[in-house]
Amino acid sequence: MADLEGMAAALIDGKREEVAAKVKQAIDEGVAPADILNKGLVAGMSVIGERFRKNIIYVPEVLIAARAMKAGMALLEPLLAEAGVKPAGVVVIGTVKGDLHDIGKNLVAMMLQGGGYKVVDVGTDVSAEKFIDACRENNAELLGMSALLTTTMPQMATVVKAVKESGLDGVRCIIGGAPVTQSYADEIGADGYAPDAASAVEVAQRLIETSA
Repeated sequence: MADLEGMAAALIDGKREEVAAKVKQAIDEGVAPADILNKGLVAGMSVIGERFRKNIIYVPEVLIAARAMKAGMALLEPLLAEAGVKPAGVVVIGTVKGDLHDIGKNLVAMMLQGGGYKVVDVGTDVSAEKFIDACRENNAELLGMSALLTTTMPQMATVVKAVKESGLDGVRCIIGGAPVTQSYADEIGADGYAPDAASAVEVAQRLIETSA
């Protein structure tokens, strides 16, 4: 019998091979791909996100859990596509032009994937044009930007302005990074601000629900 609770528990413990084995078992037993995703993998990553936000666990544990989730998703993704299971949303994410920092961005990307989102990571040092092209190509609903330097923060304002002028009416902008604040997000007209990787999933969910 497929053990979705056990799958979530194995993911929380970062047991990559056990997660993959439990996903395969569930697939072989004909469990719906959406149930495997939501009741197994996403359920596990939700706990990781909550613990990370409360400082019960730290970056290494998140990375290990995310690696375990990827092992399960590698088996599950083709079946989700076949079954027509749509992601919770499509997010383009990257670090702004002039900034090469990527640890925070990568953490946010992992958390969003753990929340059931399709994440298109365009990397670091990303221009406004590249962000906009990626949003168009992937029919993105959200655009996530990271900056770790005060000198690169103005690029976020440039991107927000470019998105508004590009006609991508359905795209909401979320910003984050060490020097970034809610007041700065308000100042540049960004739709959301996340102080950490775990909060980013909640902000994404809220923006998608309010735009639906």
